[in-house]
Amino acid sequence: MTSTFNSISGYRALLALVLVLAGIPVQAAEPTSEAAHRPVSLNSSVTQIAPGHPAPMRLGTSDASTFFSTVRVDERTTVPVIGNGDLWPSCWSDDGALYTASGDGWGMDAEMRVWEDLRVSRIDGTPPAPLDGKSLAKGGEIASVWSGPGYNRKPTGMVCVGGDIYLAVQDLSLDFEEAPAASIARSRDKGKSWTWDRSTPMFSKSVFTTVMFLDYGQGNVNSKDGLVYAYGIDGNWRFSTRARDPEQLYLGRVEPGRIQDRAAWEFFAGIDAAGEPIWSSDIEDRSPVLEDRIRIFIQMVVSHPAWPGPMPRIAQGGVFYNRPLNRYIYTSWTRFSWEFYEAPEPWGPWRHFFSKNFGVYPWSEAKHGGYAPTAPTKYVSADGRSFYVQANTFLGGVQRYGFALRKVDVEPRVPMEKVDAPHPSSLVHSSLEAVAISYSNHFGTPDILNDGLIAGQSEDSWNGESKEEDYWGYTWPQPNNLNWLEYATGHITPSGGWFDSQIRVQVRQHGKWLDVSSACSTPQYPGAGATANSTYVFAFEDTWGDGIRIIGRPGGEGRYTSIAELTPAFKEGQSRPCSP
Repeated sequence: MTSTFNSISGYRALLALVLVLAGIPVQAAEPTSEAAHRPVSLNSSVTQIAPGHPAPMRLGTSDASTFFSTVRVDERTTVPVIGNGDLWPSCWSDDGALYTASGDGWGMDAEMRVWEDLRVSRIDGTPPAPLDGKSLAKGGEIASVWSGPGYNRKPTGMVCVGGDIYLAVQDLSLDFEEAPAASIARSRDKGKSWTWDRSTPMFSKSVFTTVMFLDYGQGNVNSKDGLVYAYGIDGNWRFSTRARDPEQLYLGRVEPGRIQDRAAWEFFAGIDAAGEPIWSSDIEDRSPVLEDRIRIFIQMVVSHPAWPGPMPRIAQGGVFYNRPLNRYIYTSWTRFSWEFYEAPEPWGPWRHFFSKNFGVYPWSEAKHGGYAPTAPTKYVSADGRSFYVQANTFLGGVQRYGFALRKVDVEPRVPMEKVDAPHPSSLVHSSLEAVAISYSNHFGTPDILNDGLIAGQSEDSWNGESKEEDYWGYTWPQPNNLNWLEYATGHITPSGGWFDSQIRVQVRQHGKWLDVSSACSTPQYPGAGATANSTYVFAFEDTWGDGIRIIGRPGGEGRYTSIAELTPAFKEGQSRPCSP
């Protein structure tokens, strides 16, 4: 088993090598209202925001979600990558194929392999089976560049409606720091030829210029009112050193036959006193459906001038409707993480439900993230509990620069109170569908937490952050009785691997993590004196929860903890092995 770097300086040397090879310069289900399902006439539904009109209520601030009980994201790409390029927004058309657009590559043209800033392709097949792609159109055949030299075309969103395909394309500066204009092209022959207004962009001045169509399933069939919805980001497509970082997600809608008519669009402008959405034809009236000002990767133990500073969680990704779960899911990202949000309606309220922290570079074949994650509805399971996410990377020592998929599994929370009887079997048995959770998995091996092995085993949470809290645990789709947790450490080095102080056990009840009562361990957990591959047994008063974790402040200059095994249980008649 690979061990953690023995020193931060050793890590920095390896990081520098990786960055040089990469070409980076190195420097020192809720019910919905009946109205939401009713077909509407767009013109009759507009609420104009006039002078003196009462200010609409905002619905944009992100809170933590409790909708899902378990979330599991593959540590790496699991479906064979096809094509060459990035971004790949897509839609599922009436002929059963997935149509998609890529940036900066040869797309699916494996024969000629000519680079273009924009490609449109068709993909057949369904994962986990291998996929097959075909190139359809490229570059200036699809869209214009509006902003002159120094800008390229980038695809941001795609929707299939009535057999036609619509593609949103933005101008993006060559340094990826500014997106001043965007427009929408239309294909009536399944992506072979495209038409658009060549005189002026639909969106300009960096307002709503990252356009992501809401994926409502095959041919937009699941749209509850027959309209086409699209989310927009102002400024840049992701964090920026020049433009304002994106913190707001906006929403527009339009009739299917008028998608390219900018005057036909309406924009979400808030919520009225009755809780219904307000729509305005004036884009200046727009109000965010999601506003998230949180920054992550703030305090670091390693850094590099090529990396951004603290990053916002809003960025170009994708939004899809999970029909079986009646939930809208937004997949976003930072340089080193994926961020997931959910909502009961297109306009919200949006809540953050999961972060997948891949850590800083270097990445590996076993664990890597990617940018601009999207989840095509064609690949959503019949029960909605699994879907595939596409994302790309060419940095960190890993190349996934093509149509690259991995699986995500989710389980909605079923509200339950305390369970009536202890569960007789192992609480990490596969029948209970336990999902291992952690702040981050350095080596991408979360399954070692319950493989029954301790000697020589180790996963750790090193991710480049100077973390104040760290944790390892499990979540379940249903609650279990709990009073016991065995924690076996992994490798320990001078850089870290232990909990420094205030180690405690928590259980999750009704979506909230709570400290257990009267927890103590045998042997007593020593903090910095913890030894490698040693087991500490925590016993505590009888309780219950649909999650359990050990949590505390990580130690060492690397600020991480390690683990070899974690075993929760309910012991009938157990007495605590030590005094609190």
